[in-house]
Amino acid sequence: MNGVSETKSVMSYLKWALISTVIGLALGIALGWQTTGTLSGTLTVFFIVAVLAVLEISLSFDNAIVNANKLKDMTPVWQHRFLTWGIIIAVFGMRIVFPLLIVVIAANVGPIDAMIMAAARPEEYARIMHDAHLPIAAFGGTFLMMVALTYFFDHEKDIHWVEWLESRMARYATIKGVEIAFVLALILGFSRLLEGAEQEAFVYSAIYGLLTFLLVEVLGGFLDKTQETTKAAAQGGLGAFLYLEVLDASFSFDGVIGAFALSQNLFVIAIGLGIGAMYVRSMTIMLVERGTLAEYRFLEHGAFYAILILSVIMFCQTLVHIPEVITGLGGAGLIGIALWSSIRWNRSEANGVTQS
Repeated sequence: MNGVSETKSVMSYLKWALISTVIGLALGIALGWQTTGTLSGTLTVFFIVAVLAVLEISLSFDNAIVNANKLKDMTPVWQHRFLTWGIIIAVFGMRIVFPLLIVVIAANVGPIDAMIMAAARPEEYARIMHDAHLPIAAFGGTFLMMVALTYFFDHEKDIHWVEWLESRMARYATIKGVEIAFVLALILGFSRLLEGAEQEAFVYSAIYGLLTFLLVEVLGGFLDKTQETTKAAAQGGLGAFLYLEVLDASFSFDGVIGAFALSQNLFVIAIGLGIGAMYVRSMTIMLVERGTLAEYRFLEHGAFYAILILSVIMFCQTLVHIPEVITGLGGAGLIGIALWSSIRWNRSEANGVTQS
């Protein structure tokens, strides 16, 4: 597989993402003309679609790296299923169905009424989405924080990027439930900064996020254990598939909610974020086939640090507004530093081998 992948260019991996970009931007132009009827309005919608796509890509660098880390241990069958079914769920489920579902629950209306509201009363639709931001940020932030801390609190982890910090975290990983205790303490700390209904919504949503992570972990472990004795071909990878879907959903929460700051049109948001999701898929495939995570020693570390910071930012967003651009650039910057550190480490190793 590596021998074949070496002959593939980066552009070949990005083929479907580029095709989706052309189609998405064309749909943006058509939608802009239909909704505004003016050239300036059409160009505005086109620009928003492009910005949303770039924003989603910048927010999803770490998502692609974590996906690749999980996918490399899955069977080829389940890799294919995630990269086909998973992208359908990511694009249509999280970018279209999820925002509609929030409005259905929050406004107590039917799915058809929510769709009509999105098309005819976008201001009201955006208001409901904005009001739902706090519980979504608490849920997603807790889940992502557990994902990141579980990576660092691992006593078998022997490769450290920030040595003084990660070596201690790996050492304390032998204390059972240390990451859960840390997250619960942080939840209680943030909840004290809120009052009344907001405090209650934050705590309940965060606890549900923690429970969701634990349930996915338990289910994944159960399926992995079951496949050792029964139907390995059918079940090998289902637990990881579910884990990746919930993880992708948690990554998407921030982008979907934040997108309403740029546009109140559900369909404009779906097109822009859908383009970005296709690039995540392409980057994931490239990382898996090229073995990039193994080649760049600290790239994975940078991704999990970015996830940890994103989770804290999502908690902070329940108190103050933090622009999504800062979130995206921060994550991309961390991964860039990790890549640079990996390249330096590879060069130093190569020089050491040469000298010896």
